[in-house]
Amino acid sequence: MYRKISAIVVPTLFAAGIIGYMLYSVWDDLLVALQHIIPEFLLLGIAICLVAWVLRGWRYRKILAGLNYSVKMTVSMACIFVSQTVNLVVPARLGDFIRVFILKHEYNTTYSEGVSSIVVERIFDIFTVALLGAISIFFVINAPSWFLTLIIVPLVAGVAFFAFLVVVGRFSSGNKYIAIILNMLHEIKRASLTPRSIVLLGSSSIVIWLLDILVCYAVVMMFEQQIPFAVVVLAVVIGNLVKAVPLTPGGMGTYELALALTFGLAGVSPAVATLIAVIDHLIKNLVTLIGGIISIYYLGDWVIPSIKEAINTKFNGGKRPDGS
Repeated sequence: MYRKISAIVVPTLFAAGIIGYMLYSVWDDLLVALQHIIPEFLLLGIAICLVAWVLRGWRYRKILAGLNYSVKMTVSMACIFVSQTVNLVVPARLGDFIRVFILKHEYNTTYSEGVSSIVVERIFDIFTVALLGAISIFFVINAPSWFLTLIIVPLVAGVAFFAFLVVVGRFSSGNKYIAIILNMLHEIKRASLTPRSIVLLGSSSIVIWLLDILVCYAVVMMFEQQIPFAVVVLAVVIGNLVKAVPLTPGGMGTYELALALTFGLAGVSPAVATLIAVIDHLIKNLVTLIGGIISIYYLGDWVIPSIKEAINTKFNGGKRPDGS
């Protein structure tokens, strides 16, 4: 029990500490900056964020179609909303596994297929983010060298993984556990490496992340800042690549810090950079939270026990609460 509580409380306090320190260190300037905002851009950012969520649901539906499951658009969106909402509360992206239970309940998918669908989505997300970062960094003169390293690593890893998927059909094993892994790799390949899936998932991923960047750019415009678009792209890229390391729930704190540091490269004052970072993430998290709550009501009461079961299973080292 104490291990479960500490696993949630400690990362949450760490995230709160980062954000609290960022806000406290520039508090007086924050109050001045807040007096000169254009609220219409806040509404624009929310609208763009909602469009991005619809497209995420559409893309996830196509991923599941690649696994031979015809899923309703509302269910595919609900899967992502609920899992990402749980990720705002618990560490280590445990909320992702909620989708496995939702898909099992609604469409009788196997646990392997549920996990494979998540892996495909994550691969396209991280690879697309890194690709956009690789393009933008050439337009940012004083970017630190570790930015480039952070971008190149997932790009190389993504290319290597896709190359491995091409030849994975040549492998087989009598070992039970290796066979399970190989089966998952075959599922991932089937959902992601056909010409149709590469075009659909690749193009939709680019649009999704451009919309995510535009949410941040709307916040930049809300504060009437003249930040080059390439810097905004790079900031969101670095923020999300840092957030991919699950140190805090939903990347809270680490995402804001990465954005604020990147905006500082463009000469943005620490107060305004902090505000942009915090409000950008706040918009995205609030839309996620509201969407998650609506999705739980849409799917039904059985979702809450499934969330508890998924979390307990992960905290118990892969075992169900009953020990099985």
